[in-house]
Amino acid sequence: MGKHEIKKVDLSFDVYQSESDLEANDQLLLNKAKEIAKSAHAPYSNFKVGAALLLENGTIVTGNNQENAAYPSGTCAERTAVFYASAQYPTSKIKAIAVITDNVNQLEPVTPCGSCRQALAEYEIKFREPIRVIMGSASGKVYIAKSVESLLPLMFNQDHLK
Repeated sequence: MGKHEIKKVDLSFDVYQSESDLEANDQLLLNKAKEIAKSAHAPYSNFKVGAALLLENGTIVTGNNQENAAYPSGTCAERTAVFYASAQYPTSKIKAIAVITDNVNQLEPVTPCGSCRQALAEYEIKFREPIRVIMGSASGKVYIAKSVESLLPLMFNQDHLK
């Protein structure tokens, strides 16, 4: 067997036991995400998710998951919000995104799926600034990652296309 090295990836995030411990802006984003989760179109999974993102211009954009009978045609809350934000505010940096489900049994914070992490990473790379990811739960426990990259180590980016 040839020589090789082992590299480790560190995944770190802040854990809050209660939403009341969050800064006011983070609480606001989480509340907006909770509100929009209620109107998600999730007739197949019944797992309604909401996302709210804060743009550098102060605008808050929300989105929720949109399921479809042809499953791959649906989209998650995070991508609904980030794609809308990019279409409507293409030059405004995304500062933070909050994501939560309205499922009262979800006691641990809900995290973005791999596709959503990759979609968010595109805008972190585009604007060369980290996007804080706020992940909430019905129990009030919250995880906050300082960047999408911290949730998606070794992320695919435009350098791979060269």
